[in-house]
Amino acid sequence: MEVSFWQWVAICAAAFGTGMGKGGLPGLGNFAIAVYAFSFPAKLSVGILLPVLIAADLVAVIVYRRHADWRIIAKLLPWTLLGVFVGALVFHRIDDRTVEILIGAILLIMTLLHFVRSALNKAAQSIPEGRTAASLQISTGLIGGFATFLANAAGPVAALYLIFLRLPKMVFVGTLAWFFMIVNWAKLPVMIGIGNVTVTSLQISLLPMAFAMIGVLAARAVIGFIPQRLFELLIWLLITAAALQLLF
Repeated sequence: MEVSFWQWVAICAAAFGTGMGKGGLPGLGNFAIAVYAFSFPAKLSVGILLPVLIAADLVAVIVYRRHADWRIIAKLLPWTLLGVFVGALVFHRIDDRTVEILIGAILLIMTLLHFVRSALNKAAQSIPEGRTAASLQISTGLIGGFATFLANAAGPVAALYLIFLRLPKMVFVGTLAWFFMIVNWAKLPVMIGIGNVTVTSLQISLLPMAFAMIGVLAARAVIGFIPQRLFELLIWLLITAAALQLLF
């Protein structure tokens, strides 16, 4: 497959943004999804982007290895892997645009509900225990797993769940880093098995992988200077932007 100069520029710049997202500004990776889908056939773009994500995950885990909350990961992971399984079953049977619209609508609805609750002074400091917590964990895992297999688009879904928990920014980033490294490695053999990650696609992925790793380190240099409240506001804005991007 021939890749033009401007395609290389676009996918490498998008990979750097992906690394920035993995390194502390979740949400930026969704713009990479759009760039890759524009540069290549939609289904092929998912396979090309996956190794880029894995490379960024690896650096993010090294940088934030001590900051993950493993209790959260343990609760989300089984449901996410189930969502990945469902996504694998329907990968060749569902329209990409339909999935994007569904994910975008869910993100906007959940974001709107959060701000309505905050305005009414009823927003809790964390998700309550019991049925509400369990249902949110299950829905986040299933939707995230489904979205990540079909479009590598689970970042905002997981970020939305973690921001509800009001985690400190380093724990927020570290938890996402470990979580997605596990999930993306679990996706890789399935993607290879269905022929969506090939030797040809890996050759295209190699250069962007380097830019993604640099992006993680760049984000790490910046995030320490961002106040917690501003960090949370940026995450909400990026989640909303990602949802609107998926819808339109």
